[in-house]
Amino acid sequence: MDRNLALEIIRVTEAAALASAVWLGRGSPEGADAAATEAMRRTFDSINFRGTVVIGEGERDEAPMLYIGEQVGNGSDPAVDIAVDPLECTNSVAFGRPNAMAVIAIAPRGQLLHAPDTYMEKIAVGPKAAEAIDLRQSPEENIGRVAECLGYRKSNLTVVILDRDRHSELIARVRKTGARIHLIPDGDVSSAIAAALPDNGVDLLLGIGGAPEGVLAAAALRCIGGALQGRLVFRNQQERDRAEAMGIKDLEKIFHADELACGDGIMFAATGVTDGDLLKGVIFRRGGAVTHSLVLRQVSGTRRYITAEHYFETAPTY
Repeated sequence: MDRNLALEIIRVTEAAALASAVWLGRGSPEGADAAATEAMRRTFDSINFRGTVVIGEGERDEAPMLYIGEQVGNGSDPAVDIAVDPLECTNSVAFGRPNAMAVIAIAPRGQLLHAPDTYMEKIAVGPKAAEAIDLRQSPEENIGRVAECLGYRKSNLTVVILDRDRHSELIARVRKTGARIHLIPDGDVSSAIAAALPDNGVDLLLGIGGAPEGVLAAAALRCIGGALQGRLVFRNQQERDRAEAMGIKDLEKIFHADELACGDGIMFAATGVTDGDLLKGVIFRRGGAVTHSLVLRQVSGTRRYITAEHYFETAPTY
């Protein structure tokens, strides 16, 4: 795929971030998400590709736009699959919390797993510990292996975990190892990526989050050499049936990053909406705003951090 496409999709995440950031602290997750989705969908029309949404806002009867199977882009080549989360962490925007981002991953057709909208148990690390993790092993074993690979004492290792009741036992077990814990209210995509990049203060992601978010994180980690393993966690038989209908044969399978986002040509882009582990949020100022984005390209391994100034008086963005 054209390497310039990676920079083009930044315009899409920027538009979604700017539109949703207007809703910061206004107590409306639905309003923030709708604003991001509408802005993202509108901006897609100017991008040179034929895109098919494989992870989006839901099925066609559940979402008015960016639904699974929707065609986006201006209709020119290349043909790509798209995974989107117009606003990861809607509550973070609605209630002024961290880690909200607008996120896109794209890849040649057939390379992104059509993940069902269910939970996924995950573990994610950076390149140095990529061979150390094993979701079949206990949290204690994985923490020990990662610490050894990084040359740390366990007490110097920082583990990111979503702050959820379902993680109470996991949190207690991690504490007993002596490792530090960074609890996050939402946003395990940004934290999985942060764990794989240097100087972010986190080393390992553990716990259960969304399966679609697992695919997005895997796409990013494929670009930077990190590792992620995930296993679907079903809440009911309906979710199991849905996964089978989407082509997943082994419901107990442990997926690796190169199975969630396989092949070559993967690109990933994210723009911060609120400050988080990975990116700063949108900063509004008179006449415009500043956005902070990350764009990753698998083929080259390039990481670009982009700070953009937007001037609404001359070119409205949302």
